[in-house]
Amino acid sequence: MSRPKLKSWVARGGAGVLALMALALLVSPLPRDLAERKSGSSLRLTDRQGRLLQERVLGSGGRGQWVELREVSPYLVQATIAVEDHRFFQHWGVDPLAVMRAARQALGARRVVSGASTLTQQLARAVYHLPRRWWAKPVEMALALKLELALSKEEILTQYLNRVPYGNGTVGAEAAARLYFAKPALHLSLAEAALLAGLPQAPARYDPYRNYGAAKRRQELVLRAMLRCGAIDSARFAEARAAELTFSPAERSLAAPHFCDWLLVNRKALHLPEAGTVRTTIDLSLQQKLELLLRSHVRLLADKNVTNAAAVVLDNRDATLLAMVGSADYFDELNHGQVNGCLSLRQPGSTIKPFTYGLALEHGHTAADILPDIETHAATAGGDFRVHNYDRLFHGPVRLRVALACSYNVPAVRLLEELGTELLLTKLRAAGFASLTKPATYYGLGLTLGNGEVSLLELTRAYCALACGGILRREKVLLGQQGADSSRIFSPQVAYLLTHILADREARVGAFGEGNALELPFPCAAKTGTSKDYRDNWAVGYTTRYTVGVWVGNFSGEAMHKVSGITGAGLLFRDIMLLLHRESWPEPFVAPPGLTEREICARSGELPGPYCRGTVREVFIAGTEPTRTCAVHQPFVVHHQENGAGGRAELRVYEVWPALYESWLVEAGVPRPPRASLGQKPEGSSLDRQLPVITFPDNGDIYKIDPVLRPEYQTLSLEAVLPQGVKTVSWWVNDSLLCTVAHPFRARWRLVPGRHCFQVKAETEHGVVASRPVHILVL
Repeated sequence: MSRPKLKSWVARGGAGVLALMALALLVSPLPRDLAERKSGSSLRLTDRQGRLLQERVLGSGGRGQWVELREVSPYLVQATIAVEDHRFFQHWGVDPLAVMRAARQALGARRVVSGASTLTQQLARAVYHLPRRWWAKPVEMALALKLELALSKEEILTQYLNRVPYGNGTVGAEAAARLYFAKPALHLSLAEAALLAGLPQAPARYDPYRNYGAAKRRQELVLRAMLRCGAIDSARFAEARAAELTFSPAERSLAAPHFCDWLLVNRKALHLPEAGTVRTTIDLSLQQKLELLLRSHVRLLADKNVTNAAAVVLDNRDATLLAMVGSADYFDELNHGQVNGCLSLRQPGSTIKPFTYGLALEHGHTAADILPDIETHAATAGGDFRVHNYDRLFHGPVRLRVALACSYNVPAVRLLEELGTELLLTKLRAAGFASLTKPATYYGLGLTLGNGEVSLLELTRAYCALACGGILRREKVLLGQQGADSSRIFSPQVAYLLTHILADREARVGAFGEGNALELPFPCAAKTGTSKDYRDNWAVGYTTRYTVGVWVGNFSGEAMHKVSGITGAGLLFRDIMLLLHRESWPEPFVAPPGLTEREICARSGELPGPYCRGTVREVFIAGTEPTRTCAVHQPFVVHHQENGAGGRAELRVYEVWPALYESWLVEAGVPRPPRASLGQKPEGSSLDRQLPVITFPDNGDIYKIDPVLRPEYQTLSLEAVLPQGVKTVSWWVNDSLLCTVAHPFRARWRLVPGRHCFQVKAETEHGVVASRPVHILVL
């Protein structure tokens, strides 16, 4: 066969195939949803009281509500026809004049200038989900002819106005009118209708919220098209073009946007329908208050290079999710506001430490155990690193309670070195941290310091388990949703001990000072965390009623200007907790059976001895109470000669640590008393236990004034142990009287930069006695 004949047969065959396809399309039935007119029905997400959060048409990627043509403003109908297809009533689905014009423009410009699609063709594209490609045009035209044969012009207009996207997740004129102008489509003015009619061509480009200038220029183009068609006269044109438009705030139309987006992404797992009303667990009033709080806190920290925050609130009674705020402003494109900070993976810093300590309590440790806070190096997959505390100091031997409450890094790393990273990683995964997918060797000992990335939602869920006696439950997001299977991650006794420590103001004050952000007027267990280089900071905690998680930082990963968990997320956490409990304070935490209390030496964690300078009450799991008496505090008598005639004896008490701790103290640089004098007994001295002793602060302590925290909240609690029979004492600072107080002999002093000397004086039967001076430095 010759080449010309072959070309002829191919051309005829191609034409025949196209003809058969066109015939098949014409005789095929209409899509069922088009015939039933239900495609515009939307899924309505409401809060727990039934208040609308968002409305979405899942099949079209937006939300909508079906309306008849008579329920749409005539202005919108006229504007849509004028700008999209002014010969709509003269053609049968395809406009030959428009096709020829488009072809001529394409040939002249050597590119596609206009698509020449009629309203019917656009409807066909929406119904059959056709791509905007040249090769789909023949199919689009055939389907348009089919729709014209099956539907009247009014029905086509009705379908079009209910199916076309208008941007910002809306589908259909009714949803668009309510989003942008907070009114039904029937009540649109000419100016409003002209603006809406211009959006479907490029909803993102003409979005009035983000590009008002482009939307106004498009509106004017629509009005000119109406003027040319005779739909309006020049006076109406001028009036509409000059009219000022008042838009409904975008926030009102997209309530709880991060939560709703997350819900729809997980629609199949949650078995959400494509249409209907679904009542969620969100409390819209609380959600909106939290959004305002986040915005205001981010503004306050703007000079510290903070651009975003996120927060989660769970109801402890059934792990119900009450609020999820994923960013400070969902509509802030510059700072990636549509990123959900509740789900993003970030390094949680010290907020992981309670799970390390919980593991230790499970394996025989007690809250009274002494841990080393000395110079330490830890290994990770990336190499060894020097472990240091937030205050850049080492504190020698510290009780486990104090180590956790003050969030010291060194004791936590030493503890994990003993327990093993694999054990902690297993515990964290059991606690719901599914994001920790790497092997234990990848994280190393840095796992307890939060070098593994987790989400705020995971962290809040895990703390909710501590609040619920060690029972982990996945959060409920839908009312009536059956609770997921629960699992136990800690015993009730261990969970309570962690709660007791995290709520212990006295144990925390050594690192955070008086009046810090975690001090609330009701019982609250809380923990802060700051990741490396101040890229993220966190505050997570709970009362008996609610669990709250807060993150503050930048989605870009840029570091903040030395904003810590206590000065950043901690302040926001405090405000949220006060908001949640504004009507009534929560009940106190209740200890489960199987716990006991004992009085112990505050320094050694053992039963108090005769020379212990201070005691505290400690909580123990039954059977783990200390049995030995403190051997750390030992007497040392110093004899003073007085002008060669007689003398006097002064009793001093030194800490003599067992050999196990001696190496810690040497590493930490703690001075030791002379060996020859250790263990000497007082020789009939009447000064035995008759001298006041300042127990807080410690000699040599260094404090730093927080530049963000209000000055009146930055105070020290001055504490002392006094001889028996003392009624009142006087506190002296830098040789000036601060105050006179009665039992329990505590005073508060506001931090002032510089070096300071403290003494406490008391009048006894032997006269006025004074404590040894204690010197501190305030930066």
